Order: sequence, then structure tokens, then C-alpha cells
Amino acid sequence: MTGPIAAVASRPRRRADLAALEGYHSAQVDVAVRLNTNESPFPPPSAWAEALAGELATIEWQRYPDRHALGLRRAIAELHGVAPEQVYAANGSNEVIQALCLAYGGPGRCAAVFEPTYRLHSHIPTITGTRVAVGRRGPDLSLDLAEVRRVVAASAPSITFLCSPNNPTGMLEQPDSVAEVVALVEGIVVVDEAYGQFSPWSALELVDDERPVVVTRTLSKTWSMAAARLGYLIGPTWLVADLDSVTLPYHLDAVKQVAGRLALSYQEEMEARVAAVVTERRRLVAALDDLAVEQWPSAANFVLFRPRR
Repeated sequence: MTGPIAAVASRPRRRADLAALEGYHSAQVDVAVRLNTNESPFPPPSAWAEALAGELATIEWQRYPDRHALGLRRAIAELHGVAPEQVYAANGSNEVIQALCLAYGGPGRCAAVFEPTYRLHSHIPTITGTRVAVGRRGPDLSLDLAEVRRVVAASAPSITFLCSPNNPTGMLEQPDSVAEVVALVEGIVVVDEAYGQFSPWSALELVDDERPVVVTRTLSKTWSMAAARLGYLIGPTWLVADLDSVTLPYHLDAVKQVAGRLALSYQEEMEARVAAVVTERRRLVAALDDLAVEQWPSAANFVLFRPRR
């Protein structure tokens, strides 16, 4: 016979290393332009919405989705001219970063970041028990290779995060600098290209099976798919296999797989929108030149500036 359940004397405590950690959230407000989240101001093409409605009618809702998201991976691979085995897709590029930290981070391992940069590059490693080594960018906010050497020598990171164009500066990581970082570190080099479509250069040219380099991208920005939460990685086949081993079963639902695959068939529309944003960026940069502000060179869909001191 069992009696009443005794009251718990104290609440279970979360991990000590998370005690000071705050969740990462962007304010959501009902306005036309949301600069803090940098969503696309344009909805997806109407033809995409019609095609999606047609395909949703064919989904077998009683069945689990394709565990490996092969149709979506093939579409991403075709877009970038790589093999499907080099593609890993997830619920936003943040989940891609989490999978990288699960596979290559964890207790006793280190991730290197160079601030100011995307906050989740340090937040996600911390959640997974990965120590974070923080380096500083130069006075002009560009990547300081001397600082990279210092951090790498002191911490031997298993994951090194770069962001190109960088968030929040919008600055492009220079190809020579990225190549030097790749040659310098022994672990994985992650180049976050969430804003890569607005940039004149991509680290995708460095990706092959001989180098531990990966590029992460998202459909939230130029593809107008923020509501779907879909991102991906292009990397070596052996690395993608490692990520598959730490991924939860059926992590990408059927709707997301169909929506992403269909979106990638509207590449011309996406490229036209990117071109329009780049033109507007040039206009804004030229206008800022006439004001008493200091601005940083942008390869993204935003421009960082401040009043001159």
C-alpha cells in the first residue's frame, strides 16, 4: 500500500554552469520592418504557396516523414553543385550549430568565437557543455589573425566559428583570412553564412572531403522562409555522417521538407530579390557618406553605423 507522495524538500537544480545563462530571444513586435530579426520584407512567391498547397494534399499524415530528408537534401545539393551526402538539414541553422556542438564539442572540449559576432555561437556551445574561448576582433571590427593565433594556441578549439557576413557588423570575412584560419586550426571551422547570398564571396569554395570546413546557411532570410525554421550545412561527407549520428529521429517534419524543397525551385526570384536589396544597400551607404556618421563596409542586408565621435 502506498501513502501520499511526500513533498519535495527542494527543487532539482539545473547544471551549475548554466546558472547565469539567460535564454536567447529577439523581441517580437507587430511592425512592417523588424530590424532586430532581419526577416525578408517579401513573402514567398505566390506560385510557391500554390505548389505547396497541392503537395500538402499528398502527404500521408499517419506516416512518419522521410527520416533523412533525402528530397530536400538533393534539392540543396543541386543548388550548390555538391553531393547530397555533403548536405545536412535541420530546424534552422541554429539546430545545425547545436548538432555540431553535440558531435564535436561537449565537456573537455572548446569552441572559439571572435566578438562582436553572432551571440548563439557562444550560447549554443555553453548549453552543450562546451567551453567557449572568446577572442576580440580588431579596432575596425575585422578578424584579427594575431588574436586568432593567440586563442588557438591557448585553447586548441575543436570548433572555430566565423561569421561571413558577420552579425552584427555586416562585414565580409576576407577569403585569405578564412583560408589562414583553416590552415591554423586542427578542429572544425564553421563559416556561418546566414547572410551569404548578399555577399560577393562564399566559403563554399573551401568545402571538400579533405578539409574540416563547413558552411551553414538558412532559408529564413533571402528565401522568405523564416516561419518554417529551416537551415542547412554544406560540409565533408564524413562530417555530415557524424551529424546524422547525433540527430533525433524524424527531426524534420514532412511539411518543412516539402516547403523547403519547393522554395529552392524559385532561385531566379530569390536572386532578383537579393539584387534589389544589394542595390538598396548601395543607395543607403552612399546616403550615409553625406552624414556625420561612421559606417562599416557591409556585405549583408543591413549596414552598421554610428555618429562620428
